[in-house]
Amino acid sequence: MKVGIFVTNQNPLGTDMVSALDEQFAMTRLARDRGWDAVGTGQHYLSEGMSQLQLIPFLGRLAAEAGEMTGVAGVLLINLHNPVEVAECIASLDVIWRGNFVFGVGLGYREVEFDAFKVPKGQRLRRFEECLEIVKRLWTEDRVTFEGQFWRLENATIAPKPVQRPRPPLWFGGSHPVAIRRAARMADGWIGAGSSSTGQFADAVGTLREALVAQGRDPSTFPVAKRVYVALDPNAERARSRLRRWFSMFYRDPEAADRVAVFGPSDACVTGIAAVAKAGAGLIVLNPVFDAEEQTELLVTEVIPGVLAE
Repeated sequence: MKVGIFVTNQNPLGTDMVSALDEQFAMTRLARDRGWDAVGTGQHYLSEGMSQLQLIPFLGRLAAEAGEMTGVAGVLLINLHNPVEVAECIASLDVIWRGNFVFGVGLGYREVEFDAFKVPKGQRLRRFEECLEIVKRLWTEDRVTFEGQFWRLENATIAPKPVQRPRPPLWFGGSHPVAIRRAARMADGWIGAGSSSTGQFADAVGTLREALVAQGRDPSTFPVAKRVYVALDPNAERARSRLRRWFSMFYRDPEAADRVAVFGPSDACVTGIAAVAKAGAGLIVLNPVFDAEEQTELLVTEVIPGVLAE
């Protein structure tokens, strides 16, 4: 099992974002110095009630703190973007991360984001696949001519190309069985959502493995990750209460804390995280949602050693 830290830099409105950013850097360094494997962040736009730094510049800055950890875009909402912009920005990130980078992509699900970018929701899958095709071709071909439903290129080229050859690994998000089968067909790895429970994740991994076999692919060589919300506190009820407030603010669903988060004393968190590994996660990306630096310190000293010893 590998372990990573998920740094969202999501904070309530009015937060000192410079100080919050420094805390995210400290989290990354703590994980780096304990030999953790990855650091990732995600993307949303128009996050009502929250401040959140955008994925591409944030990941570029995190590279300076990450050492040998792998950078993970987890995930970029690719069909809100122009494919030339995506190809050039992600190639640049692959250079900044010295070829130690995973490009995670997702369809998105929030109407406010689709509306703001003038993307009819019924077009999102076609845009996703067309955008991804163009990005991959720009990375792997010298000149690209393309005529599609949404974009047109003529004799286009980008430089620099990604460091990784033929391209950075593509990991898909998404929990619906159709999305999971799409990952088995098109992706190099899959990221389970933080908003899914361990049981739901285990079911999804089963669906993924069946789909990979149907595609003639070996499930044992296909990376699977899972984002896990976590809160350490000797008082489990206090941790639960704080998580419920956070899930209410971010997801408008306080009950999700009980369904999807791992919380409580260290031994309870060891058990909960180990269960995610047993469900099929080769990489577990831990996401503290409050007291982030203190929580990361507890994770690196009290929890992950116990998980790895299981």
